[in-house]
Amino acid sequence: QVQLVESGGDSVQAGVSLRLSCTASSTASYYMAWFRQAPGKEREGVVAHTLYGANRDLDKFADAVKDRFTVFWDHAKKIFYLQMNNLKPEDTAMYYCAGRVRKNLDYGDYLSQVQYDYWGQGTQVTVSS
Repeated sequence: QVQLVESGGDSVQAGVSLRLSCTASSTASYYMAWFRQAPGKEREGVVAHTLYGANRDLDKFADAVKDRFTVFWDHAKKIFYLQMNNLKPEDTAMYYCAGRVRKNLDYGDYLSQVQYDYWGQGTQVTVSS
């Protein structure tokens, strides 16, 4: 079983950058992703990352963030980072890290939360205008 712990959430002004961290208990996840859930809304996929295999480093970003957010997996530290730049009020949400051990995830399903096996408890990001 993989345990995931998010950190780095904060209350910030629009336009600034923030980096979230997801510390994993092992390197077993083949895919890792960030999801977010704003008050009163469904949880949505932000970005998913392929850690191993022929598609290593293949990412899929939600349209709302693809020009502002990046991800990085530090294998030695077992930390999955989400770098968020030019934050907007609409980025306000609880951010969750997720991991999937199983291989062969279809690219079309990268941002589907039902595809992921393990979840962290979340870290809150609040962006004010």
